[in-house]
Amino acid sequence: MAAARQVLRAASTTSRTVYGGVHTVSLIPGDGAGPELANAVKDVFQHMKVPVRFDEQNITGRDQSYEAAQKSLRSHGVGLKGILSTSASLSEPRSLNVQLRKDLDLFANMVNCRTMDGVPARHSDVDMIVIRENTEGEYSGLEHESVPGVVESLKVITTEKARRIAKFAFETASRLNRRKVTAVHKANIMKLADGYFLECCRAVSKDYPLIDFEDMIVDNCCMQLASRPQQFDVLVMGNLYGNIISNLGAGLVGGAGVVPGVNVGEEMVLFEPGARHRGNEIAGKNMANPAGMLLSAASMLRHLRLDGDADQLESTVHNLLREPKFHTEDLGGRASTSDFVGELKARL
Repeated sequence: MAAARQVLRAASTTSRTVYGGVHTVSLIPGDGAGPELANAVKDVFQHMKVPVRFDEQNITGRDQSYEAAQKSLRSHGVGLKGILSTSASLSEPRSLNVQLRKDLDLFANMVNCRTMDGVPARHSDVDMIVIRENTEGEYSGLEHESVPGVVESLKVITTEKARRIAKFAFETASRLNRRKVTAVHKANIMKLADGYFLECCRAVSKDYPLIDFEDMIVDNCCMQLASRPQQFDVLVMGNLYGNIISNLGAGLVGGAGVVPGVNVGEEMVLFEPGARHRGNEIAGKNMANPAGMLLSAASMLRHLRLDGDADQLESTVHNLLREPKFHTEDLGGRASTSDFVGELKARL
């Protein structure tokens, strides 16, 4: 099955920039260990002679580099990205990750959390797709201090975007032969905001009678994920819950280093690791696990209809993960980034 091979083929067009059979895609290395992981992908693609050229964009802030990255993504329609740093300081600007998804209307984040042979995990037989609405909810950025000592943060839910993400979830389930969609919410407390999101999901579910639909309160969902994650198939939720659940799901199946993800819009797609972890503490130390970034790159190749290259890269990464001697420190091993990439190239 496509899903069993970790296919995250996006519902959008392929690269708009193809000359002589070579696809040009945007590459944003990101912060922390991101540049090392981006270099690993470039090294492997060059070794494989993949017909892809990277238009590399290094974002350093909300300046000309950010505008250039946006222009690159709009031009090519497909990109690969590391995680960008976000500070909690009030003096720092809002998250570049969030801003990029909003400005480009990359409305859906999709992460396939599944157990893989050889990768230490909390559970076995996990294979679930976490779908997150990317552009509103708690990440709307509408915060203010009403009076001294009182801060308000607005959570925005709209019909258009709630129904759009619900439809995307059901279409994904249908395309990948999934049986069930679970809407995750907190409608028992946030009766208007989450209640409305749930109402939209219920309404959309009626258009897909062959797919089971259920809803689950987010705190119960976290407990169920920790105790029996095999019950889940496709999960759909708002912005904040999606950030938490996708990271929890990644932790259940091996961690931030092994899970790929993708952000999907009507006009473009941006592939990135599935967990929001920059790896600042291991940056520059040749310790980062490149598997998640490489699997994201393989998903990008499949989206570009380069299925042969995608299958070869994906299967070889999975074969390496089966062997403990190629596990990096995050998986309990002693292999370096270059050890993993070097052996990967040898087998390719």
